Order: sequence, then C-alpha cells, then structure tokens
Amino acid sequence: MADAGRLADPVVEARLARLDELLAGLESAPGPAAATAVEAVRALTEIYGEALARVLDLAGERPAARFAEDELLGHLLVLHGLHPEPPARRAERAVERLRPAVRERGGDVELVGVDGQVARVRVTEAGGCGSGCGGGPTVADAVREAVLAVAPELTAVEQLPAPAAPAFVPLDSLLVREAR
Repeated sequence: MADAGRLADPVVEARLARLDELLAGLESAPGPAAATAVEAVRALTEIYGEALARVLDLAGERPAARFAEDELLGHLLVLHGLHPEPPARRAERAVERLRPAVRERGGDVELVGVDGQVARVRVTEAGGCGSGCGGGPTVADAVREAVLAVAPELTAVEQLPAPAAPAFVPLDSLLVREAR
C-alpha cells in the first residue's frame, strides 16, 4: 500500500492540537449551531469508533496488538475503550522504556502498581533529588508524562518516597565489652 497522502507524526500531533482548540471553541460557543456541531462531532467519533472495533474484530488478536503499539492507533483504541492491554500494563511498559535512560544518569524508576485510576511510581535520581531540586523538569515529570500518554484513563501518577537507606551499624558497637 502506498504512503501517498499519509501524515507524518509531527503533522498528526499538530492537527490533534488544532482539533482540541477547535473543539474547545465549539464547546464554549453560545447558541444552537455550536451545540449541533459538537453533537455532530460526537456522533462521527462514535461511528469511527465502531468502525475501528469492527476492524479489530476482523483483524484478529495478533494484528490488534500491533495496532496498539502504534502511538496514534493506541490513543484511538483507548479513546474508544478498545485497547487490548489494561492501563497497568501500558504504564509498566512506559516505565520500562524510561528505565535505561534514568539508570544511565545514576537513578532508577519503578512502577509500584496501579490502584484504581492512580499509578504509583518510585523514582530515585542521582543525588537523591527526585522532585526537582534544580527547578527544571525532573525524571518524575517525565515518568508522569509518559505514563499518562499511554494510559490516559489514569487520573494521576503518584510518586512514592524512595526507601530509606539502611543505617550502618559497625559490628564492634554491637559486641558487649567487658568492664575493666
């Protein structure tokens, strides 16, 4: 199949951003014409969702999983409640993708779990500052963004504190010394 007329990912992202602006404008516009336009967009979205569901039914399990790996198709599958993977698994994959880069910088990141609509992560950064001591974007910010991008059904990404380092107690101090 030829790629003629296909949109590059940056163009898709720009069009999605513009679509969000247009829909926000429509939803806040007064009058029956705006309400009718919003209703038309919702109806069209439902029809496209049904068409997408039928494509998945006809394609079978293996192609559906490949569709879910595509960023745009993955978002559409989530939008229509058709994504074959649960949000927890998608969040886990997002964290796994970030882990090598975080470890390269001396830190670590792990998905502790998903409770309801909240993902819980533990982030440690080199120097022990996982919450932005420098004022710029942090690893925790990147993790939050990555998790919510693949699992927008989640409402939050909560950062859990890093476990306290075990205290070092010299063996000598534990031994009972005889009184002199």
